[in-house]
Amino acid sequence: MQYDHILIRYGEMALKGKNMKAFVLRLQENIQSKLQDYKNVKVKRTQGRMFILLNGHDPEPIIAKCKYIFGIQSLSLAIKEENEPENIKVAALYALKKNTAAKTFKVTVKRINKAFPVRSQEFNHVVGRYLLLNTNGITVDVHHPDIEIKIEIRHEATYITSSVVQGAGGLPVGTSGKSLLLLSGGIDSPVAGYLAMKRGVQLEAIHFHSPPFTSERAKQKVLDLAKQLTHFGKSIQVHLVPFTKLQQEIFRQVPDGYAMTIMRRVMMQISEKICQDHSILSLTTGENLGQVASQTMESMHVINEVTNLPILRPLVAMDKTEIIDIAKRIGTYEASILPYEDCCTVFVPKSPKTKPKRDKANHFEAKADFTKLMDDAIMEVETIKITSNENAYVDLF
Repeated sequence: MQYDHILIRYGEMALKGKNMKAFVLRLQENIQSKLQDYKNVKVKRTQGRMFILLNGHDPEPIIAKCKYIFGIQSLSLAIKEENEPENIKVAALYALKKNTAAKTFKVTVKRINKAFPVRSQEFNHVVGRYLLLNTNGITVDVHHPDIEIKIEIRHEATYITSSVVQGAGGLPVGTSGKSLLLLSGGIDSPVAGYLAMKRGVQLEAIHFHSPPFTSERAKQKVLDLAKQLTHFGKSIQVHLVPFTKLQQEIFRQVPDGYAMTIMRRVMMQISEKICQDHSILSLTTGENLGQVASQTMESMHVINEVTNLPILRPLVAMDKTEIIDIAKRIGTYEASILPYEDCCTVFVPKSPKTKPKRDKANHFEAKADFTKLMDDAIMEVETIKITSNENAYVDLF
């Protein structure tokens, strides 16, 4: 006898009613994609549950991958048995003895299959009595047990588990459409991407780089951050926009106070064009209300004017310490703080406007007319596909 399955529990997905099937199918697809290196592993569905059939594979690395997949509320190693009371009792004893540190236990039976001849509460006592008779020095504690033996009696089989690993929660990536993440290389934007993915968003990313003012190491840092985000979803396409000429022209033609505002507006316009070309319906940013001059309410009002796309701002009301805590937890913090300049930190006006006006921004843009330079930058975009299962990046065009 051995643990031969991993039982997957849904969280919020279970509330989706008639739409739940689409969410479950996407979750199954995401799990299969994440586990494609394990050739004999199979992902199966039953009503209300999903299972990973291990087929001899070590469960630990598989659980380690799955606990970062959005849509999974929790996971448990499970023993699959026929719906026969004697078989179930023997499997429960195996699960209890497998945990050598346990001194107290509790049995919880869930009888989904009402044709099973013994009711849940009665079978709790039957299994508990069997475990006590076949062990030494172990007692029952229904309030604070060292181990809880959970028995799910389903129509096709019974599953016995003894531990729970928390999953990432949220919704399966790909169930909420696509969004283009403005990925700067700082702390905030990767966290914003992570939180958007948790709500089921499939990400692509855009990064504006300004060589020679920004280095190849700064560009690589952004690709590494995108790579880290793929651990929570599928592949991510990163669109690298050459921004040097545009930035130089903006800071040459626009008054110092409005240069940052105009630069952000230009970024939004280029990002919207990328969205149109790739069937993306929204933008995602790491903006946090009041953190810097371009993130005041007035600045957001002026910058938003140039796009009709919805802008997702998952961090808008968070404290910086909260954002840093998430960055550390998801593994992006160390890369984010590497001292490589991005285009937003290289060209910094001395006194940026914190309360810019739309009419003035429109006046400066019309006077300068950056259309040709924007078109040139879009034509020269480099797109790189990054996956979680490969070390190499794929240069698409």
